[in-house]
Amino acid sequence: MNIVVCVKYVPDATGDRKFESDNTVDRVGVDGLLSELDEYAVEQSLQLKEKQDDDTTVTALCIGPEGAADAVRKALQMGADKGVHVVDDAIAGSDYLATSKVLAAAVEKIGDADLVVCGMASTDAGGSVVPAMLAERLDLPQVTFGSVIESQGKEFRIKRDGDTATEVIGATAPLVLSVTDQSGEARYPSFKGIMAAKKKPVETWSLSDLGVDAGEVGLDAAWTQVEQADARPPKEAGEIVTDEEGSGADALVGFLASKKFI
Repeated sequence: MNIVVCVKYVPDATGDRKFESDNTVDRVGVDGLLSELDEYAVEQSLQLKEKQDDDTTVTALCIGPEGAADAVRKALQMGADKGVHVVDDAIAGSDYLATSKVLAAAVEKIGDADLVVCGMASTDAGGSVVPAMLAERLDLPQVTFGSVIESQGKEFRIKRDGDTATEVIGATAPLVLSVTDQSGEARYPSFKGIMAAKKKPVETWSLSDLGVDAGEVGLDAAWTQVEQADARPPKEAGEIVTDEEGSGADALVGFLASKKFI
């Protein structure tokens, strides 16, 4: 089985995140890492590989600047067999549609993918739409938000938890699958895995390698654009309500009403 797992390089949430002058997220001048939600996709891909009787290959696929190679490297350290890094300056500022277009072209170039696995969302955008767009472009069925993944050969049963009900969906590969953070804790790279990752192959592709027109991606081709971004205001001291002769309740109600909380 040939499994392609899509991973994203995102700004570290604990760092000082910022925007570029064109109001796109700065992905070069800040510390980045493999999106935590994509670690679950890597984990499920590796578990599926371990369950298969035949030879199964897991390829980590990432789009991003040069630093995004760290996300591919983390997936390799966890146990993926090889990596593909798509890097091209023209991709910067791409929206979901363009991102899915580049991913689909890369999956097709990798070839013969039985399963394309994604996280439920990225930790920097949270759109949760790329897996569906990717499935449409690849003309494959999709099963999204899987919390439990069971497989027997190319037959899959996926448990999907909704707000009011739980679904169990059957599917046959090839397909696109996204998994949630409830699918199982992602493994930590072992020392052996870290050393082994140094010898695993990683290919670097540009848009021309994929046959994608640079004019179809990037900020100029995006359907949406951020016009303004303001820094979060500094935290202010809270207001202390004192209870003098039973006036505390009235003061609290007045405060809540002024903020339209009640």
